[in-house]
Amino acid sequence: MSSETLEITTGSPLTMLSEEEQMFQQSVRDFAIEKVRPLVYQMDHDAVMSKDLISAFFDLGVMGIEVPDQWGGAGSSFFNAVLVVEELSHVDASCGVLVDVQNTLVNNAIIRWGNEDQKSKYLPMLARDTVGAYALSEAGSGSDAFGLACKAEDRGDHYVLNGQKLWITNAFEAGVFIVFANANPDAGYKGITAFLIERDFPGFKVGKKEDKLGIRASSTCELILEDCHVPKENVVGEPGKGYKIAIETLNEGRIGIGAQMIGLAQGALDHAIRYTRERKQFGKAIAEFQAVQHQLARAATEVEAARLLVYNAGRLRDAGQPFLTEAAMCKIFSSEVAERVTSLAVNLFGGYGFVKDYPVEKLYRDAKIGQIYEGTSNLQLQTIAKQILG
Repeated sequence: MSSETLEITTGSPLTMLSEEEQMFQQSVRDFAIEKVRPLVYQMDHDAVMSKDLISAFFDLGVMGIEVPDQWGGAGSSFFNAVLVVEELSHVDASCGVLVDVQNTLVNNAIIRWGNEDQKSKYLPMLARDTVGAYALSEAGSGSDAFGLACKAEDRGDHYVLNGQKLWITNAFEAGVFIVFANANPDAGYKGITAFLIERDFPGFKVGKKEDKLGIRASSTCELILEDCHVPKENVVGEPGKGYKIAIETLNEGRIGIGAQMIGLAQGALDHAIRYTRERKQFGKAIAEFQAVQHQLARAATEVEAARLLVYNAGRLRDAGQPFLTEAAMCKIFSSEVAERVTSLAVNLFGGYGFVKDYPVEKLYRDAKIGQIYEGTSNLQLQTIAKQILG
């Protein structure tokens, strides 16, 4: 960690950004406004992420934020990934989660547990032009993440995987997948192993793409593995240690989801503030009514509180301090705030808030997923309770 980052994270306000952090934030903010915003409506309508926009993410350098520069990445911090996801989600949460999964789950897992050969092969791809996906969930393995039915059979120099994965973010666009399967079912969760699978591996197929309520431009697909051959050298970490990789990367991923939620909540609040200043009723702007002022004030307070939770968790992670409880807290709180603030924005827009011609309807739909993926709100509460009760 740089001395500059240490200076910022020790005894300084959580929202005080270093020069590098300000640079990341501003570059992504400008990009989101200029390049993403004009595409948001059509991408949501078509439920497709623009290929040109994905290429632009790579050109901007936000697809390999923590990837060391020796492998073509930015060599930056986890906290910068948080800032990037927040700024993209301020305009489009679908873009935010695409970049989030790439950085906090896929790249993160390879950086932390991949061997040198895996890093030198896959990290340059992921930083340059290849989208990654993280495949843990199954039909019978959602909140119970370790009830995996997907099996991996050891065949000497390779494994053969059979099973199905569901709800896999980025799957439609991805070229590299981290897939979890059980190589020793008799050992229970201690048989779970992580594999790096390329899209063109024999026996691997991307299946149905889900038609979703929100974050529609972000792809969510099933994966089908039918006698999928995976070389032994593509095992991430040690066989049977996949459960550790899954738990620890998801803990970090939850901070990314928190960043997505505060970004879209801030976006909704900004729209609501602008609209209430312009919309007139009874001869004056509705922002002049005390009831509206109080609603906006409460929303702004909640968004700031959520931001502090998210930033704190991200700072703790970069400082090498425990952050399990803080990650769970920031995810549950920010997702609930996002739902409340986007709902308020719809209310304040009145009839216009209920139609797709105005942006807050989409933000309201996008917010709902925050309480579901990467650990439901009930699971976050369970995690927090376990930590505080001992």
